[in-house]
Amino acid sequence: MKITLTEFVTLDGVSQGPGSPAEDTSGGFTRGGWLVPHLDELFVRRTSEWLDLADGLLLGRRTYEAFARDWPRITDPDDPYTARMNSLPKYVVTNTLTEGSWHPTTVLRGDPIRTVGELRARPGRELQIHGSARLGNALLAAGLVDTLRLVVAPAVTGSGRRLLDHPGPPLGLRLAHHEVTATGLLLLRYETAGTAPVAEYEGVTAFV
Repeated sequence: MKITLTEFVTLDGVSQGPGSPAEDTSGGFTRGGWLVPHLDELFVRRTSEWLDLADGLLLGRRTYEAFARDWPRITDPDDPYTARMNSLPKYVVTNTLTEGSWHPTTVLRGDPIRTVGELRARPGRELQIHGSARLGNALLAAGLVDTLRLVVAPAVTGSGRRLLDHPGPPLGLRLAHHEVTATGLLLLRYETAGTAPVAEYEGVTAFV
């Protein structure tokens, strides 16, 4: 399976609290809800199509517990995500939980690089990380993420937990698809491409 990291971020790279001011106030963050004013029909359609590609969800403990609390409460039959979010296999990376309450759930204990690497080696389509920025960063640094899908909101929060803040080597990416919604959201798909290349500027004539 490919591991795909799907995240909503601001222009300054913050991934914390996209859906509500009260969604994630850890660290004293009070500027959540920055994605919601920009949601539109194209965003819903594309993110639903992305979810269609998932054979499972890969989550860190904190995101898992929030999702396990919230998604089963959504009863709107017309919600485009709920049935799949609740029915897909969930894999939670944690050494503090022994079992999950949001079925079907598998708890991955021990070294996450080893356990996730074993999942990645299985046949299938995508194992999708939603939220779980710390887990995503750790897997990026370990070279286990194949694809990044980013929704970039036209907002700058000025504070909050940033997505791409990992301690690993510089990471190269290849832009595979891009799209802009009517409300200004950037929908970007990147494929990971090894170590980020560097070069020295030698003037514009080198590029023409």
